[in-house]
Amino acid sequence: MSQTATSSPQTDSSVGHSHFEDLFALISGTSFVALGVFLFNQLGLLTGGTAGIALLLTHLSPLSFGQIFFLINLPFYYLAYRQMGWRFCLNTFISVATVSLMVDYAGLFIEVTRLEPLVAAVIGGFLMGMGMLILFRHRSSLGGLGILALFLQAKHGIRAGKFQLAVDCLILLCSFFIVSWQLLAFSILGAVALNMVITLNHKPGRYQIT
Repeated sequence: MSQTATSSPQTDSSVGHSHFEDLFALISGTSFVALGVFLFNQLGLLTGGTAGIALLLTHLSPLSFGQIFFLINLPFYYLAYRQMGWRFCLNTFISVATVSLMVDYAGLFIEVTRLEPLVAAVIGGFLMGMGMLILFRHRSSLGGLGILALFLQAKHGIRAGKFQLAVDCLILLCSFFIVSWQLLAFSILGAVALNMVITLNHKPGRYQIT
């Protein structure tokens, strides 16, 4: 994702973005994620990562998703700063705070009268995956396990999508005693949809500008 073409090949991860591009990416990426989480939250579906933990805890706590999601991510910002730099840490903080607010207040602007679990799981997973992909390419994430996934991919070549899929499935399995098996099955489908978007599209070196 380059601002200008060059005479020699460069990967999208090696080319900088303007402040406007980063700002637009943060707004659009967090909007996709927030809408996906909102669909999940409407039906009590779960997902992986820190968002999944926050959704799970909404079943056990009077706190809202946004409040839990924001608090859970606080310990991970130090890792983000140490491993990925201050820009990544700041962008991630903004992304997490924005998603927290959007999800909590989405009900003021969106009213869902009918929503099939299958549609919510697949479309919600796609939306979250696309949003996370946008954030990844602009040096941001949704914190928590996303930070660890990006660090492992950058330092050890472990694909972010595959790592998150494995951890997400583990989180969903731990939710077996909290939600019904039907909701758990749809939640796993949503997690697969989300991580397939990331796995198939977030591959450093695949996209080149000539």
